[in-house]
Amino acid sequence: MDKEEFKQLVVKAIEDLPRIFKDRLDNVDVVVEDRPTPEQARLLRSKHRRMVLGLYQGVPLSRRSHNYGQVMPDKVSIFKENIERVCRSKEDIVRIVAHTVQHELAHHFGISDDRLRELGIY
Repeated sequence: MDKEEFKQLVVKAIEDLPRIFKDRLDNVDVVVEDRPTPEQARLLRSKHRRMVLGLYQGVPLSRRSHNYGQVMPDKVSIFKENIERVCRSKEDIVRIVAHTVQHELAHHFGISDDRLRELGIY
């Protein structure tokens, strides 16, 4: 899949979010990258950076105080090559992109991986 088509899947995943979440997205950019950079891999503390599908970097809404302001946007990275590597079909890619976007944006709202596991989402 070419990068532009993949980016459109990410845009659609954001557009398909319930309005209650879309309206609360604040100071966050969602970008498509081929794979994690060495710096991102260090942040992940993962030996399996080829398997990481997305990454949230920023200050979650739940941790922002009245002092929050004039900062760079949070960043959600969606890793195209890694997603394509774990998928067997275009339908898989569409499904995994949507899930990964939702997962990483959950971190923007302050929801941890542990809580996502408790909810049966991760």
